Amino acid sequence: MEFLDGTIIVTALPAMAASFGTEAVTLHAGITAYLLTVAVFILPGGWAAERFGPRRVFSAAIATFTLGSILCGLASSAEAFVAARVLQGVGGAMMVPVGRLVVLRTTAKPDLMRAIALLTWPGLTAPLLGPPLGGFIAMHLSWRWIFLINVPLGLAGFALALRLVPPFLATARRPFDWRGFGLGAVFLLCLTLAMDLLAGAGAPWPGILLLGAGAAVSGLLLLRHVRRHEHPLLDPAPFAVPSFRAVMTTGTAARLLISTMPFLLPLLFQLGFGLDPFRAGLLVLALFVGNLGIKPFTSAVLRRWGFRTVLAGNGLVQAVTMFGCAQLTPGTPVVAVVLLLVISGASRSLQFTALGTLAFADVPERWMAGANTVFSLAFQLSLGLGVALGAVTLRATGSVLVAGGPPSLAAFHATFGVLAVLMLLTSWAGLRLAEEAGSVVSGHSAALR
Repeated sequence: MEFLDGTIIVTALPAMAASFGTEAVTLHAGITAYLLTVAVFILPGGWAAERFGPRRVFSAAIATFTLGSILCGLASSAEAFVAARVLQGVGGAMMVPVGRLVVLRTTAKPDLMRAIALLTWPGLTAPLLGPPLGGFIAMHLSWRWIFLINVPLGLAGFALALRLVPPFLATARRPFDWRGFGLGAVFLLCLTLAMDLLAGAGAPWPGILLLGAGAAVSGLLLLRHVRRHEHPLLDPAPFAVPSFRAVMTTGTAARLLISTMPFLLPLLFQLGFGLDPFRAGLLVLALFVGNLGIKPFTSAVLRRWGFRTVLAGNGLVQAVTMFGCAQLTPGTPVVAVVLLLVISGASRSLQFTALGTLAFADVPERWMAGANTVFSLAFQLSLGLGVALGAVTLRATGSVLVAGGPPSLAAFHATFGVLAVLMLLTSWAGLRLAEEAGSVVSGHSAALR
């Protein structure tokens, strides 16, 4: 529900705007408000789970998200809708990180790989399924059902959380880090708003630069704060683990680059190939087929070759598929396009699962909550930054190749070429991992013996 609601309303905005008597651009604030709220309220998730217990926090998050969904579906004005989206964001921010923390603490290391694969799947598929599903519901039912459909899911999730989530109580009674939360909130607000402006048309550069400066200053102050505070909201301790540090640096860069694909491909097919939105959406679904098809083999691949080889080699595959997208033209056979996207989707799924598992494979139990908060925050930001990076690169290549007007096919080709080169760099960085990194989870060393 949380991942899907970040993208599902995009194609339904015109119908919603007509219902409220306003413009679709005005309702874009509902998307921005949701993403902002999710980013900011991820910060206290780990602290709340330790202080009040994960079952209470997880159940309350589901209830809050469901209530926000009801209010979104019943909203009678744009202002009421945006306020309800903020409430949704508060619940959504807690659901995924706290749910992941429960899994991390109740799953044995050898079983962690399959568990993370299941957790990764919704985040991979939601950006692909959200827009066409939202358009279908808005066209054949009503846009309000986009949100009201969450009610039975939320009620079922709430009941299952009370029944299945372990009731273990918090072991930590740390004071809340208000200064860290404030600095983190300012950093995330500035960064997310700057990303949103970058992704839109006619980017107001003075505002973007001002927000970027605010993000830089608050980020540096936050970094100094977490190093000095006894109980910081963002715990820097997990960065002492080499595999976690690698995932949070080059791994985040890889996720950011891969996250550009669901944004750029529909534009390529519509603006570059001249396809209608429905046919373009059908082609993009080939990524989903690749995501799904590789799942049964993910554990075996990581067990056979280990995280180091898989991350480096699979990064190379992703770079090759990006370069392949730079060769596509309207005359390319549909079978070839679909095959390329299926391979890209499989590579995308394998990379996300490998990074999501390696992040926690070698982290000690006492640092798990802090590692989960940092990982969740980086994951959320990489999705938004991916859209911004794709938009900025496309706009830059378009301005070089074409003076004004919509992006040309050549601009798309150049954009995919730039992304392929950057992806190659992250692939090379993956070779710096130790051969035994994450072997306690993958069983790679045991497989070699």
